[in-house]
Amino acid sequence: MTAALRVAIISEHASPLASQGSVDAGGQNVYVLHVAQALARQGHHVDVLTRRDQRTLPTAMDLRPGVRVLHIDAGPPTFVPKEQLLPYMKTFGSETVRLMRRSLPYDVVHGNFFMSGLVGLRVQRQLNVPLVQTFHALGAVRRLHQKEADKFPVDRIELERRIACEADCVIAECPQDVKDLMSHCGVPPHRIAEVPCGVDPQEFTTGDRHAARRRLGLPDDEFIVLQLGRLVPRKGIDNVVRAVGRLGEGRPWRLLVVGGESREPDEACTPEIGRLRQIAVETGVADRVSFVGRRDRHELKDYYHAADVFVTTPWYEPFGITPLEAMACGTPVIGSAVGGIQHTVVDGLTGFLVPPNDPEELAQRLEDLRCIPELGRLMGRAGRVRVCRDFTWESAADKLERVYSLVAQQRRIRTSVGLRLLPTRAPFAAGLHGAALALQTIGAKG
Repeated sequence: MTAALRVAIISEHASPLASQGSVDAGGQNVYVLHVAQALARQGHHVDVLTRRDQRTLPTAMDLRPGVRVLHIDAGPPTFVPKEQLLPYMKTFGSETVRLMRRSLPYDVVHGNFFMSGLVGLRVQRQLNVPLVQTFHALGAVRRLHQKEADKFPVDRIELERRIACEADCVIAECPQDVKDLMSHCGVPPHRIAEVPCGVDPQEFTTGDRHAARRRLGLPDDEFIVLQLGRLVPRKGIDNVVRAVGRLGEGRPWRLLVVGGESREPDEACTPEIGRLRQIAVETGVADRVSFVGRRDRHELKDYYHAADVFVTTPWYEPFGITPLEAMACGTPVIGSAVGGIQHTVVDGLTGFLVPPNDPEELAQRLEDLRCIPELGRLMGRAGRVRVCRDFTWESAADKLERVYSLVAQQRRIRTSVGLRLLPTRAPFAAGLHGAALALQTIGAKG
């Protein structure tokens, strides 16, 4: 095992303490939480630095042995949409550097999202700590798909290019992420390590469908289609509503939509619910589409177990953790062939891949599973095997540990030969060429 490391994970808006599915709480929160916990189980010490968004939050909070959450004062101690947080990152950076000067030294800083990357660059420059960066979503890709709906500052794209060029290593979560980093940020392939997100197969396990339906008050005879996650337009839930409206006669069906800003579905708190309800009315399926509201993480497994199929058809998705959760529970997945979903879901084996915004194609795949239940069961078993083999948080932590150790070693060598201030993007020593190329292979090794 690698010597124990002190790791600082910076996640300015996505706290590991947040409820999944609420505003600005989604895959990144899950990623930060589980990566930190998996690294701690391997014997490392991890501090997660996130912005204080409630006045009552303690400065430091032990999440589990080896993991602390540190709340940084930057901006008002209340919720601020992530699109409006950039002006507070200078203060976040100053407070982070001040805190780190007073603590034991960290071996590596891992920035999550571009604003955390800016903070990480400041730590890298002022404290000579290597920076590993995961973007989770690139501004250029988001702008391409969301256009005028993208409310982030226009500076984001150029800032991401700077972070990508100056970080010691950039983490890609899937093959599409590698391509995007190279084409939009100019990152050479030897400075990218592919480390996919994961799932905890002990948390999300297979279970009894009938028992789960009894607990949720759902009938046994319905074909249950599940949509679970953040309720925002880019997730393409309207596409799912239109698709189920195309299902023909046969076994009765129901679409469950889990997520939102409140436990009870509330259009005032979650405007997307109102839009989707209207689409359901127009499609003639309002009585078969059930909005459940937000559920705590420990409750999600019952919904995955109760469903005949999990559907997620976003316009774009940097990675997408919910398909892995469904697969871990033995539920087949129909996903749009975008981003990480086209990597995690194996078309025809663990589910189906369909084009985004194509309700007719999605309806055909749903009909296949409704008419042939055994097909869904076989796909669910294959999905569980795939997750346990390739997509666990322990596997992700193993790969990140190797990245952390490598960049820390590289920076120590650079410092020892007097090249501390040399930009990372420049070739700094011929003897390190092999180490740099090793980043390419980390994502391929178990």
